[in-house]
Amino acid sequence: MVATPPNPTPKALLRRELLAARRALSAEDCRTAARALSRSALGLPELAGAGTVAAYVSVGTEPGTRELLDALRAAGKRVLLPVLLPDNDLDWAVYGGPGSLAEAAHPGKMRLLEPAGPRLGPDAVTGADAVLLPGLAVDARGMRLGRGGGSYDRVLERLERAGAHPALVVLLYDEEVVARVPEEPHDHPVKAVATPSGVVRF
Repeated sequence: MVATPPNPTPKALLRRELLAARRALSAEDCRTAARALSRSALGLPELAGAGTVAAYVSVGTEPGTRELLDALRAAGKRVLLPVLLPDNDLDWAVYGGPGSLAEAAHPGKMRLLEPAGPRLGPDAVTGADAVLLPGLAVDARGMRLGRGGGSYDRVLERLERAGAHPALVVLLYDEEVVARVPEEPHDHPVKAVATPSGVVRF
């Protein structure tokens, strides 16, 4: 007898819908959006005034970050990028430019690119002035919907435990700023969202 799969949660249903919309984007759509997203994010005072920015390397049809990473580095920022650990927690290393990225040792379902430099430890993120977060949506209260892997929930918990208060900014497509996302007690609100058409603050 085949077991009946459990009903998907509201978060799972919304993730499925948002990921399907991303998969429908063309390569040109993604390139155009990435250029505009970089301009929007670079206009944020929180990034302009930051000495250290924790960011990430986009994969697939995620809102593109490559141009933004290089612009931040060119502006003299110390850019930290995540290294996925076997337990889904994140270590960090300094971004040394496009040639410094290598395929992840623990890629999971996605082909992740990670910095090849020395590992600084999971607590390195607590020294960042701004943290750029991946996500699938953010609502009008600043609540973020992630992919569900829990890696960035751990990052946010680590920041809270350390008493660190960097600017938290999510990078999204315009239509991913929504009225409301389902939330759980461990979810943390963010300060702003950068999209290709501009910045939304909470």
